[in-house]
Amino acid sequence: MPKASELKKGEVVDIDGTPYIVKQLEAKSPSSRGAATLYKIRFSNLLTAQKRDESLKGDDVLSPVDCEKTAVQFSYIDGSHYVFMNNEDYSQYSLSRESLEGQLEYIHEGLGGIMALLIGGHIAAVELPQSVVLEIVETSPAIKGASTSARTKPATLSTGLVVQVPEYIVQGESIKVNTTNGKYMARSG
Repeated sequence: MPKASELKKGEVVDIDGTPYIVKQLEAKSPSSRGAATLYKIRFSNLLTAQKRDESLKGDDVLSPVDCEKTAVQFSYIDGSHYVFMNNEDYSQYSLSRESLEGQLEYIHEGLGGIMALLIGGHIAAVELPQSVVLEIVETSPAIKGASTSARTKPATLSTGLVVQVPEYIVQGESIKVNTTNGKYMARSG
């Protein structure tokens, strides 16, 4: 049984008999000595997509939900639903745009490395890979002589996500982006 201090984004827990997925985590250290660190956690109900905010102490225990994880690949968009294909038996699962909130900016055609969370054989959520490679479609020109530790500039990626990149990066390049914090990691290729 996970403690609040051990929770990770994407983990599924049982709250009052309902499965919730961890969407955001924030640790708040108290200013007074001896006080416990509080964990501000935003959960999303896997059945209704309703959000729930909780403040928990680090040693508060939560119950895990019995769910199956299976590898999937993003296939296509069908109206307002995103369709994922099981890598083993090629069965398909679809999720609405709303249930993928905060993840849409990283999903592109053919994206693999995704884990689907299945509850009772039905898809409830997806876990994205730690990083994805996306192409820069718009950014200001590279600055000659810019070093790797220099300032950054905004770059719009193929999915619409805007990230800060080093000044020497140019339009058309592919970069690796961290899916947990939306930050530039490195050039790709």
